[in-house]
Amino acid sequence: MEKKPLIVLTGPTAVGKTSLSIRLAKAVGGEIISADSMQVYRGMDIGSAKITPSQMQGVPHHLVDVLDPEEDFNVFLFQKLAFEAMEKIYAAGHVPILVGGTGFYIQAVTKEVDFTKEAADGEYRRSLEELARQQGAEALHEMLARVDPKSAEAIHAHNVKRVIRALEYYEQNHSPISEHNQAERAKSSPYQLAYFVLNAPRPLLYQRIDARVDEMMEQGLLHEVESLYERGCRRGMSSMQGLGYKEILDYLTGDIETLEEAVDTIKRDTRHFAKRQLTWFRREGDVIWVDKDRFDYDEDRILDFMLECIRAESQE
Repeated sequence: MEKKPLIVLTGPTAVGKTSLSIRLAKAVGGEIISADSMQVYRGMDIGSAKITPSQMQGVPHHLVDVLDPEEDFNVFLFQKLAFEAMEKIYAAGHVPILVGGTGFYIQAVTKEVDFTKEAADGEYRRSLEELARQQGAEALHEMLARVDPKSAEAIHAHNVKRVIRALEYYEQNHSPISEHNQAERAKSSPYQLAYFVLNAPRPLLYQRIDARVDEMMEQGLLHEVESLYERGCRRGMSSMQGLGYKEILDYLTGDIETLEEAVDTIKRDTRHFAKRQLTWFRREGDVIWVDKDRFDYDEDRILDFMLECIRAESQE
């Protein structure tokens, strides 16, 4: 059976995926599926650097503004919603383009990862959540480091949800989730896949991250998080795990003393996140690295290169 086309445009945060994704979608007759764990939430626009309706330029976008901040969102739900969106896109005779920086979400789709073997033990999960509340996120992260050092290295201690998931996997399967992820990476994709990783030199990337955080503050990130706090959003919610949101929330609750410290923490943690994103993409097979400096930062040349790769992929 002929494989269906699927394009991925990913890369570290603030590298410049949005404008390129619109041009790519227009060039191939594509529709965009957001592979982002925060843009899915309504009312969380500034901190997620959410694409605006005018920026979309008429290109259909899926998985943007589909949940309320009080609702849970995870890789299982993302995969389900992404597959549903892809069916509609194929039915319309268009090409789905996964755009975003959440590597695990992308892998869940490109490799059709089977999550059925990972049924959660509710009691064990609750005990881990309680442990995190009583002893802090670091204690939980140390538990993971003992049984699965590779995952502990890849997952930030403050990403409690992913730490718990990795510990759950170990508890259920008596083997590290890092080994499972490695096996999934080795699988070939059931799609005619063109998987692009947009990248820029690290000093420039870090400069762009810092500038983006400053811009978010100017646009009203503090007010956005205050509004979410007033409606009852708290640290334990999926929506409040996002970079920018959790730090400002910590400032509002007094866990971070000054707004300046909160902003510095957002910048530092976002730079660390970008580094971890790149580590993830380097481990993925079949990716096409698009280093912006090799194209003198010329988006026309970058787009031409990507279209050439897509044509070559379709002829194989």
